[in-house]
Amino acid sequence: MFIEPNISGERRGWIEVVCGSMFSGKTEELIRRLKRAKIANLKVEIFKPKIDTRFDEINIVSHDENAILSTPIDNSQTILLLANEVDVVGIDEAQFFDDQLPEVCEQLATRGTRVIIAGLDMDYLRKPFGQMPNLLAKADFITKLHAICVRCGNIANYSYRKSAQQTQVVLGEKDIYEPRCRICYQRKD
Repeated sequence: MFIEPNISGERRGWIEVVCGSMFSGKTEELIRRLKRAKIANLKVEIFKPKIDTRFDEINIVSHDENAILSTPIDNSQTILLLANEVDVVGIDEAQFFDDQLPEVCEQLATRGTRVIIAGLDMDYLRKPFGQMPNLLAKADFITKLHAICVRCGNIANYSYRKSAQQTQVVLGEKDIYEPRCRICYQRKD
C-alpha cells in the first residue's frame, strides 16, 4: 500500500480493514501493523471487545501466541474518549462491537488518525457479520486473508462451526470452529 507523502503537515487519517475467516491470520496481521507503527514512534491505542476473553482478558493474542497490550471496552464510543491525540488506533474482533463502530472509525479518520480494524467478515452461516459490512464500505484499504481448509488443503473462506449451537456469537477456537473451503463447507461432515 502506497501512501502519498503529506507535505502540508496536516495529519490525514484513513481506515484499514483486515478481514477473513477464523484462522486466516487477521489478528496476527493487526498486531504486525501496530508493532510497526510503534517502531515508527507513533502513538498507538489498541482496543478489543470486553467479551473476548478467549486467550487473555487484556491482551490481543493471535493463534500463534503473538500478543500486544489492549484496552477491553464495552462500547465503541469509548474509543473516542480514550484515543485523543493518537496517531494509530487498532481494533480487534470488530464484528462484536455495536452499530456505532463505523461512525467512530469515520470520526477518528477525519481527525487524522490511522484506524486499523480486524474482524470476521462472515459468521458461521456465511452471512455478513455485525458491523463488518459497514466498515468494509467505509474502508480506504481492505485486506482479505484466507485460511487453509482443514479437509482438503485449498483456500478457506469460511468458519465452519462443529457444534450444534445456533446463536450467532459462540466464542471458541479449534474445539468449535475450523476453516473450510466452499466445497468442504457444504459437505457438513
